[in-house]
Amino acid sequence: MIPGFQAVVLAAGMGKRMGSDLPKVLHEALGRPMVHHVLDRLEPLAPGRVVLVVGHKEALVRAACAARGVHFVTQNPQHGTGHAVQVAWDEIAQGDDRVLILAGDMPLVRTETLRRLLERHAREGNGVTFLSGALADPAGYGRVIRDASGAFVKIVEEKDATPEERAVAEVNSGIYCFDRAPLRGALDSLRADNKQREYYLTDTLSFLRGQGRTVGIERATHESELMGVNTVAQLAEVEALMRAAGVAGEAGKGGR
Repeated sequence: MIPGFQAVVLAAGMGKRMGSDLPKVLHEALGRPMVHHVLDRLEPLAPGRVVLVVGHKEALVRAACAARGVHFVTQNPQHGTGHAVQVAWDEIAQGDDRVLILAGDMPLVRTETLRRLLERHAREGNGVTFLSGALADPAGYGRVIRDASGAFVKIVEEKDATPEERAVAEVNSGIYCFDRAPLRGALDSLRADNKQREYYLTDTLSFLRGQGRTVGIERATHESELMGVNTVAQLAEVEALMRAAGVAGEAGKGGR
């Protein structure tokens, strides 16, 4: 049985590379907004609360998800993933002690993978547990850096990585399960001292490790689950994979 948890779905971005002014999460895969597919994957796990962080043209996202029973939070301006969770804190504070955080542009993530992540987090008593995977071409993803024993050291974003770190094939999915209390302190520790001048949620993991908290890692079963959509070509690839997996489109919902 999965312990009680709440989910935070990050859905504030514009998605400039999509060539459209539409909020990125509203671009459709198989005739349905990407964010609906993500919410479908969460639904069988029965989160006690779902918080949707919106921003760019938020009225459109709110209208598209109004019937989904979610709680909305506005991130405006947008200063990174860590900032998104910071602005959602008042809503998070009202939910369960475990907080699952994921992006609204990852429609290929599987319910069973999220279940394994939640179960590992509870079983190991981690401060945070995140989903990783190995990619043949990890370009564009944050790299997972481990020590000689295989234990977590840090996640480094590609733009901030050294050549040696860029050669690492294991990447961060951007999906995390936190215990709420340590998450609060970790969010307070964030600084925008990076090339993007953003507050990275990934930096909370190194902070928690430094505080003596265990950082757990669950591996994705399928490489495709790590795919976020940033371009029209990637959206077409995701749609093809969804069709091959038998994911339902506008006529019904899929929970794979």
